[in-house]
Amino acid sequence: MTTIDLNADVGEGWDDAPLYAVVSSVNVACGGHAGDAASMALAVQRAREHGVALGAHPSYPDRAGFGRCAPAGMARAALLEVLRAQVAALANEARRQGVLVRHCKPHGALYHDLSRDPALALAVAAAVHGELPGRPLVVFAGSPAEQSLRAAGLPVAAEGFADRGYAADGSLLPRSAPSGVLHEPQRAAEQAVALLRRGGIDTLCVHGDTPGALAIARAVRAALEAAGAAVRTPG
Repeated sequence: MTTIDLNADVGEGWDDAPLYAVVSSVNVACGGHAGDAASMALAVQRAREHGVALGAHPSYPDRAGFGRCAPAGMARAALLEVLRAQVAALANEARRQGVLVRHCKPHGALYHDLSRDPALALAVAAAVHGELPGRPLVVFAGSPAEQSLRAAGLPVAAEGFADRGYAADGSLLPRSAPSGVLHEPQRAAEQAVALLRRGGIDTLCVHGDTPGALAIARAVRAALEAAGAAVRTPG
């Protein structure tokens, strides 16, 4: 049977509690663009209670812009230390609750920058390795980052997006584009099934901050299962 992971970004200040019962993994904001010690503790608790895989969701240090802007003039070494510290904060809370952090998915501008930049992807993977040894870095499916990480023998998870619009070349449309964000559950569900059938994708994302995220996630999961896929926590 075909299996697929369904993930959601959580702990970003929205009412995302119902999502844990629908998805199979979550990516927890750990202080860069959103989140704090209390929200991380709650996210770990919810992941444990629902049996979903727990992942770190680090970002550029950009709370004002929700992690969608790269900091000007920030040295690579300083950035990597900031990311390591974010991941460590979640990993420490997870250990306190007896939960394993299973993956790392960069957020926002950092995600898109490293997906295009293999050197940055390799550097980020190395930076978080000390906190999450052997855990995959989640990157955009088919991106230069995925190719470079696989070539280096590093664990990687290729991601597709149920609730984001794709351009003809396979890249994501800007959020500002008319179809940059998919708000209709049925449309997102159809896209999820199309991505599943295309192949080359390990995990599908529904953004927790998308309006109507719960309805979208439910529709996506139902469509995936109707298409014969088992939605399962990785591993």
